[in-house]
Amino acid sequence: MDKEPITLNGLNKLKEELIFLKEKKRPEIVSAIAEARSHGDLKENAEYHAAKEEQSHNEGRITEINDIIARANVIDVTKLSNDGKVIFGSTVFLEDLDTGEKINYKIVGRDEADLKQKLIFYQSPIGKGLIGKNKSDLVEIGTPSGVKNFEIKDVQYI
Repeated sequence: MDKEPITLNGLNKLKEELIFLKEKKRPEIVSAIAEARSHGDLKENAEYHAAKEEQSHNEGRITEINDIIARANVIDVTKLSNDGKVIFGSTVFLEDLDTGEKINYKIVGRDEADLKQKLIFYQSPIGKGLIGKNKSDLVEIGTPSGVKNFEIKDVQYI
């Protein structure tokens, strides 16, 4: 069982989701199943089947979160000395050399990745291209939309 790197924030979000699924969602689904059962014939009962399917999804996600937490290797970059190197959990400030656009990404684990929030999976093309590089480095990264050229303007462990 491989350890999976995760930030402290990512781990806390998973724990919150787990509590929600177990303490709020699970009882709601059990109640919906009981309600649907009371309506009689289960073969023709769409509410019952929908509730059972929702229960299956919920229990599957609970199992998945428990597995992620069990394999979690929490990396708290705020405790590391910042030597300007891009590592898991660091926030990288970039300038796109082709467009002049300034952008920043935090390098995170699989379950935290969310491009809209500038949280980038460390195994993604950009994540792989940045890890191990240093402040002021010029980086060329092959992405699905073509080759991108960046300059690393800053690296912060926040």
